[in-house]
Amino acid sequence: MNAWLTVWDLLPTLLFGAVTTVQVTAGGFVVATLIGLLCAVLQRFRWRLLRSAIAIYVDVFRAIPVLTQLFIIYFGLTEIGIRLDPIPAAIVGFGINGGAYLTEVFRAGIESVHQGQMEAAQMLGMTRLAALRIVILPQAMRVVLPPLGNFAIGLLKDTALASAVAAPELMFRARTLVDKTFLATQIFVTAAAIYLAMSLPLGYLTRRAEARLSRGRQ
Repeated sequence: MNAWLTVWDLLPTLLFGAVTTVQVTAGGFVVATLIGLLCAVLQRFRWRLLRSAIAIYVDVFRAIPVLTQLFIIYFGLTEIGIRLDPIPAAIVGFGINGGAYLTEVFRAGIESVHQGQMEAAQMLGMTRLAALRIVILPQAMRVVLPPLGNFAIGLLKDTALASAVAAPELMFRARTLVDKTFLATQIFVTAAAIYLAMSLPLGYLTRRAEARLSRGRQ
């Protein structure tokens, strides 16, 4: 009982770490979404060199573990004079890695819209870019939203890896407290409960979005 009372006193420290976890998740999600959407749109143009470069980016960053990418960004960039603090390094790392996955998600969403709609929009005088923005992407989002929600949940949990580059997120705070108190079970169980409390609302919102989109297709 005394151990749990000690953890209760340490709870604010864990909650501060949870705030950083949310910040890294949100930042990484925004960066990944922007990269994924941009790459998916650029793939629709007939620029062979650019499409090849995007394909290489997707294959390479999906093949390398995200932890390795975090180490390269945080430690490796210092070799060329670029020094990032732990939180920005984590956001960039998760964003670049996630962008490779979301490129495929957005590509699948865009390809789910019948090609005839692009042709019809161009016949009305729209440029290819305008047709993508006005006609194709709004419809593609119906396919993309559920995977985006699942990606956000996965990213929230993956932020625990940011502790390896000293980002003061939830797992980093938990490990620091364990080193000080030796209450590993109690602290990690509490950290797991906090992760659960953050993940469940995201899962609920994702299911609600899927249900609404399913009703919209009927």
